[in-house]
Order: sequence, then C-alpha cells, then structure tokens
Amino acid sequence: MPRWNLDTDIRWDRFDRSRLDPELLKLTKAAALTEFNAATYTAYLDNVFRDDPEFKSFIHEWQAEEEQHGRALGRYAELADPGFDFAATFKRFAEGYSIPIDVEASVRGSRVGEMVSRCVVETGTSSYYSAMRDSTEEPVLREICGHIASDEFRHYKLFLDTMRKYQPIEPVSMVERIRVAIGRVRETNDDELAFAFHCANEPPDAPYDRDRASAAYGSRAYGLYQIQHVERATGMLMKVAGLKPQGWIGRQAAKFAWWKLQGKVYREVEAS
Repeated sequence: MPRWNLDTDIRWDRFDRSRLDPELLKLTKAAALTEFNAATYTAYLDNVFRDDPEFKSFIHEWQAEEEQHGRALGRYAELADPGFDFAATFKRFAEGYSIPIDVEASVRGSRVGEMVSRCVVETGTSSYYSAMRDSTEEPVLREICGHIASDEFRHYKLFLDTMRKYQPIEPVSMVERIRVAIGRVRETNDDELAFAFHCANEPPDAPYDRDRASAAYGSRAYGLYQIQHVERATGMLMKVAGLKPQGWIGRQAAKFAWWKLQGKVYREVEAS
C-alpha cells in the first residue's frame, strides 16, 4: 500500500502554469513511463527470489509505490500538457521496450549482486527526483518529486538490508560488488531512458534514433544535479560496495563523480 495518496496528499489546485519549465516537463513525461513499468521488474524479481516470501511481499509493495509514481507524474504531465495521453504513451513504450523476465537466477550472478544493482537504481532515482524537486519552481511538481524521492530513499534502504541479509549466504567480495555497481551505473545509457524520452516527446510515427534520444534526455537530466545530490548519491553507492562514505576516500569519490557528471553534461549538450 503506497504511503501517500494521489488525490489527498497532492495539492493539484496549486498548479502554476507560469512556473512551468517545458524542458523539465519533457523529463517528467519520460519518468512517468519508466516508473509505471515496475510490474516487469517485479515479475523478474519474483523468479529470482521465488523461495523468499518476505522479499516477494516487499517487492509487490514496491511495485504499487512505483506505479503510483508513474500515475502521479503522468497525471501531472496531462495537467501541464492537455495533449499528452499517458495511457496511450505508456502502451507505446511497453510494446517497444522489455527485459527478459523468464529466469531462474539473477543476471547479476547472485542475489547479492541483484540487490547491489537495485541499490544503484534506487540511488539514481532518489537523487534524480531530489534534483528535479530542487530545480523546479512549479509547486505541484515540486511536491510530487519530494514524495517520490522519499520513497526511493526508503526503497534503497530495504534493498540494502536485503543485500546484507544474503551476503553471509552468497558471499560476494567487495571487488565484485564494485564491479556490479559500476556495470549498473553504465547501463543508465541503455535503451530504457532513451526510448522513454522518445515515446513521451516525439510523434508516434517518428523513427526511434537511440543516439539522438539519449542525448536529448541526458542534456536535460544530468544538468539538474547539484553537488549535494552527487555527494549523497556517491555516499549511498559506497555503502553498497562496503566502503565508508565519510573521510578522504569519500570526498575524493564525490569530487570524481561530480567531474565525470560535468563532462557527461557537456558531451550530451554537444550531441543534442
């Protein structure tokens, strides 16, 4: 059961069109699609953790909350752009993007590796919605992103706890956890975000150009981040790897991540 209500906890009547950022709206539309697609990942994780009823119960709660995120962002997008049809756009997205779900084991090699991957995703989403919240002056979007960011931080903690539960059962070295985390970070350049941006913001008959859509998404999304968002995300990832985020190593890692992000923003802007 989601912890906030779409109708009673979001003050939709405060929507202020004069504070609407058209470029941020494009990201909002894309985010609505990826958030609402949670059932696919639930089916996959149900198979990976088929003998863990406690985790399966949690992941179904996670799905309900993720789908609410999608509904909230989709409803906002329709409010901001009456020509946007969330249901039809999601159908187009779901028909064009899928992941293998008929599996018996994690594609990350272990359940610990799977939870490392999920922690990376939740780190990304929690920092992203925090950055989006801090980038908009439109009060309704700010409120929605605040709720979503809080949910994603909590999801991260639950996945982290599950990773720690399985570590004594399926031991995974620090080096391997770092390898999985880096690999999952690199996968942010895969088709999901680019295709979502394409479906949400280009005409239905427009051909999908992955490079163009990826650059269009990245040039907008990565520019939202401020140093504090990167510092917090870096600290969360270090915990997953088994490293302490405080101290010299943590500060240097955050500086490096910020430097890499700035370079990525520059490249995506040049390519878009």
